[in-house]
Amino acid sequence: MMQSIAVRAGQGLVVLLAAFTVAFALLQALPGDAVLIKFLGTDMGLTPEQVADIRIAYGADAPLWQQYLHTLGNFLSGEFGYSIRSGVPVARLIAENLPSTLLLAGLAFLLACVLAAILAALSQVEGFGWVRAAARSAPSVFVAVPVFWLGIMLIQVFSFTLGWVSIIAPEPWEELLLPVVALSIPISAPIAGVLIRNLDAAMAEPFVAVARAKGARQGWVLRRHAARVALPPAATMGGVLFGELLGGAVVTEAVFGLGGLGGLTQQAVANQDVAVLQAVVVISALGFVLVSLLVDLLHPLLDPRLGARGVQAA
Repeated sequence: MMQSIAVRAGQGLVVLLAAFTVAFALLQALPGDAVLIKFLGTDMGLTPEQVADIRIAYGADAPLWQQYLHTLGNFLSGEFGYSIRSGVPVARLIAENLPSTLLLAGLAFLLACVLAAILAALSQVEGFGWVRAAARSAPSVFVAVPVFWLGIMLIQVFSFTLGWVSIIAPEPWEELLLPVVALSIPISAPIAGVLIRNLDAAMAEPFVAVARAKGARQGWVLRRHAARVALPPAATMGGVLFGELLGGAVVTEAVFGLGGLGGLTQQAVANQDVAVLQAVVVISALGFVLVSLLVDLLHPLLDPRLGARGVQAA
């Protein structure tokens, strides 16, 4: 078990290094110079010599390999550099905006799991063919819906048309309600699809036929037998989707005008604030790695057969 955790942790470090390297290369390839855009304007009143000194202070004149190693060393020590736009440490900006994004992503993930579980349960309902067909078709529809389009439609229907949710001076729950729904629906689709397929496979197993022959009801068989088999693959899918969930949260925050990493990323893109964008990419990759590792740790709890194999191997 410990060896498996160590291997997964090592793989996670490789993923983080790859994400950092790719982000650094792509951001450096962007056209334009963020320092010149910020400080060379006439409104700043700086001389070319002063701008050159600022470029040296930001390390913009150093060779790329030196910038890479310097930035990597700073990230390893928890220093993300300074924002060109605001001049404050990027770590402070991340600390101020990350909690709201994590809250949005966490609530959306919980709702996505609930929606997926409901669809999976409805897909096994007996006697209502249209309910089963609708539940099995819903994931294909949900996964095809773009987050930004769904967010705009929710605002149009529930805010402008029905007036149920205020978008002007909203309450805290109103501010999160529609973004959570918009983010959770596309994420629920792959989880529901995996659950439905694995429930179908589990319900076809001989032990289910034996339980049904003994008089067990459909709901009892689903909870006590089929769900235990279907949960581990769905949990793995949930961990894989966490990276997409963070990306969707950034887009959703931009659509609904929320703060968090979405607004911070939007400002950073507009100002070519490379240090902020680099930090957002690495933080997102770190979240993906941590959730994947957590899913691996939970697998033996979700499926006791995995724990038994580990004991036998030891």
